[in-house]
Amino acid sequence: MIDAALELFGTQGYSSTSIERLCATANVSTRSFYEDIGSREALLIALVDRMNTAALQRLDEVLERTHDEPLVVRVVETFRAFLSVTCRDRRAARVFYLEVVGVSPLVEEWRRAQRRQILTLITSEAQRAAERGEAESRGFHLFSLAVIGAVNSLAQEMVHSTVPGEAISVDEICDEIAYLIESGLSTRTPVAPS
Repeated sequence: MIDAALELFGTQGYSSTSIERLCATANVSTRSFYEDIGSREALLIALVDRMNTAALQRLDEVLERTHDEPLVVRVVETFRAFLSVTCRDRRAARVFYLEVVGVSPLVEEWRRAQRRQILTLITSEAQRAAERGEAESRGFHLFSLAVIGAVNSLAQEMVHSTVPGEAISVDEICDEIAYLIESGLSTRTPVAPS
């Protein structure tokens, strides 16, 4: 069922894919679908949760391997690992970054929980960098949200780009995130209110 969901949600879209079509593609009866899965929404969550779990596992491996590297290296390499799973092909990227948006309150709660995991990771890595003298010590909550937003927006653009020569790669996303992190963690000059 998960493979059928990836194929159909990733090519036709979640809202355009019927349960009947999913069942025909997966070669299961609709009765089995309802008994085992329950709903399209539950199947979507199972699919993105599987990708998220695999991506977080890769991310943890990279964090362990890059333990003594500077923050920008650690964060960029963890996003590279995460994106190598969630953007392994156009279907996966479409499902993970586009098709889950605005589906239902339940799916939105899954997205918020996933975002909190990444937010906590980036914030703790930024705080660790400040302790090591790599960054100015400050609150990193908004910075971490900005990084997540940038990655999500760039991944969405990667899915949408259809013009040859204008396609965005994971490497290009990581280059931009590196720049964002380096800029965001440099010593800042406060901006006076106008």
